[in-house]
Amino acid sequence: MHDEKGAPLRPDAQRNRERILDVALAELTRAADVPLSTIAKKAGVGQGTFYRNFPNREALVLEVYRHEMQQVADTAVQLLGTRAPDRALREWMDRLAQYAMAKAGLADALRKSTGRHGSLARLGHGPVTRAVTLLLNANERAGTIRPGLTPDDFVLAIAGLWQIDPHSDWQPRAKRLLDLVMDGLRSGAPGAAGRAPDGATTDGASLEGS
Repeated sequence: MHDEKGAPLRPDAQRNRERILDVALAELTRAADVPLSTIAKKAGVGQGTFYRNFPNREALVLEVYRHEMQQVADTAVQLLGTRAPDRALREWMDRLAQYAMAKAGLADALRKSTGRHGSLARLGHGPVTRAVTLLLNANERAGTIRPGLTPDDFVLAIAGLWQIDPHSDWQPRAKRLLDLVMDGLRSGAPGAAGRAPDGATTDGASLEGS
């Protein structure tokens, strides 16, 4: 971990920063407008230490968001290492939905802190975009999705996810939406013939066993 000038942080400074981020994630998820003084107090750091790490609310919220998005993105590599590409993509979509619903408070904090960065639906050019690119490329090589799709296409396709109320019975609605998106991604795929929507071949054999 490095400071704003790129210099490595001392171990104690790094621990302070990590504590602030851990507390901020929990508190911002619970209440988007939690005071920064509350986060500093619960993290056990003084105001000076807090503001040396995060000079304003926007800086804190964006760093929490970036860190959490990196965690979601990292699962793409893990899934591609253990699943067929189309299954990896579909399961990763579920991970993204679970994150979006669980971290609705963080999304609210992001919207309130800055109008420039939007919500979780606007994934931007960061780790999640790279994860989507990785997943789409793997599927295109395998012939499991239609060719030529871009990360922007994918983001637009799943945008409805952020219209679902996280306090409702969101799981069946999200599953239906993401199943429809996956069907659309598969439409026109070179390898679609003989492949059923659930990842099994038409003779009932699993992809892993084919």
